[in-house]
Amino acid sequence: MSSNILRRHRVAALLGAALIITPLVLSPVLRAGAAEAVQPTPVTGIMAPSGSFAPIVNADKPAVVTIMTKMKVDASASDDSGDGQQQPFSGNSPFDQYFRQFFGDQGMPQQQMRPHRPDSGGQEAEALGSGFIIASDGTIVTNNHVVDGATEIKVVLDDGTELPATLVGRDAKSDLAVVKVKFDKPLPTVKWGDSDKLSLGDQVLAIGNPFGIGTTVTAGIVSARGRDLHSGPYDDFIQVDAAINHGNSGGPLVAMDGSVVGINSAIYSPNGGSVGVGFAIPSDQAQSVVAKLIKSGSIEHGYIGVQIQPVTADVANAIGLDHPTGALIAHVSDDSPAAAAGLKTGDIVTALGGRDIKDPKDLSRAVADVSPGTKEDLTVWRKGSSVNVPITVGQNGDEQKTASADSTPDQSSGRNSVPSLGLALTDITPQARQALNLSNGEQGALVARVNPDKAGAEQGIREGDLIVSVNQTPVKNAREASRAVAEAGKAGKKSVLLLVERGDTQTFIAVPFDHA
Repeated sequence: MSSNILRRHRVAALLGAALIITPLVLSPVLRAGAAEAVQPTPVTGIMAPSGSFAPIVNADKPAVVTIMTKMKVDASASDDSGDGQQQPFSGNSPFDQYFRQFFGDQGMPQQQMRPHRPDSGGQEAEALGSGFIIASDGTIVTNNHVVDGATEIKVVLDDGTELPATLVGRDAKSDLAVVKVKFDKPLPTVKWGDSDKLSLGDQVLAIGNPFGIGTTVTAGIVSARGRDLHSGPYDDFIQVDAAINHGNSGGPLVAMDGSVVGINSAIYSPNGGSVGVGFAIPSDQAQSVVAKLIKSGSIEHGYIGVQIQPVTADVANAIGLDHPTGALIAHVSDDSPAAAAGLKTGDIVTALGGRDIKDPKDLSRAVADVSPGTKEDLTVWRKGSSVNVPITVGQNGDEQKTASADSTPDQSSGRNSVPSLGLALTDITPQARQALNLSNGEQGALVARVNPDKAGAEQGIREGDLIVSVNQTPVKNAREASRAVAEAGKAGKKSVLLLVERGDTQTFIAVPFDHA
């Protein structure tokens, strides 16, 4: 999806607007009295001859629960703006950073709060989501953002029975959590399914408690597979057109055999409600994470400390790779496992521990799955050949380290033109260094002008960008950059690979030559 489209819509974690509930009369289920627990019902896996989903719903619905939480929130998060409108409140969702990146606060869900007795620790709010029971002893799966920050968790069974719950474990990066309740009788369950067998067009059901109105079932089809919402290394969402809304978070996405093939987690919407674009975590991914949470209560994800980007056809051509594959390292963090292993900017990772890496997402998932402290072999394409690089994987942290150059600055102030790319380059002057907030050690060629009709502009290069390497060779100034580009053209390359620094990020951009 283009960034223009993203700016016109918003992706919302489902613990959004209507989930911070006001009076509980919104949900008849929550007001119902306790009753004897429903006993497990075997899933038949066969729809009625009429095509009704009733047999599946009758089997699975008793195992779907509502999860109510209380949490402390900063008083400023729910302060009125003076015009009676609620201010944006950031939910505990892995999608928060994504919202802000594309939309600022205007794209954040507006949460409705029912403040309780204020105290020095802020106000208390209530929220709800959904979940499903996977073991008759009361083990329940839900989303991490449903329970993150909760000071109290309560589970409401399908028949209205309310039970206190304890948090078994949660994992923010996969947005999954496990809670547990105690009951004097076995509870109804649902079984895991195989999400890998889903095909586009397959029918699915979404079950949950949207807007707190009570358990609801909606039907649809699988619209797409492998959707990436930029929320973490495990983005591989199933897209469905079944109506799911705020409150469906953590509820099951069910296949026609009654098995759980996904966990409903997010919606894509211009208005906060369902427009037929919902996302679910695949069961094949969730099942392994849930098993680890049940066993240890948390998951330690691997970390190597690199920024990566896709290998395009132009990039592959520029560096002599037969076809575009792997993950291109655009930046190596200082004092990281990658730096200690000798990984370099411009390396292309094609395998980790014998597992092929086809794109950056493959590498992110593979690294995240490795336990910290594990030694693995990386296969790297470097300067025309494959090399093996042993690396000890570190522990993932929330903070990203910023690399800094340690070379001395070039004080020249020459200008050079690169007409084949449509760029005019200049050296870094003291004034430019201050204006662009560049450190004293940073070298390269500044882009002074960009011809809007040439390839450089088409590939996204802007005035003020700093070119720090050409075809994986560092350049100190405009003259070196211009010469390196010219040499690539003389060598018959169809494109040249530039490492461009813009703000706090570095990105490889392959620019095709204009031979006209």
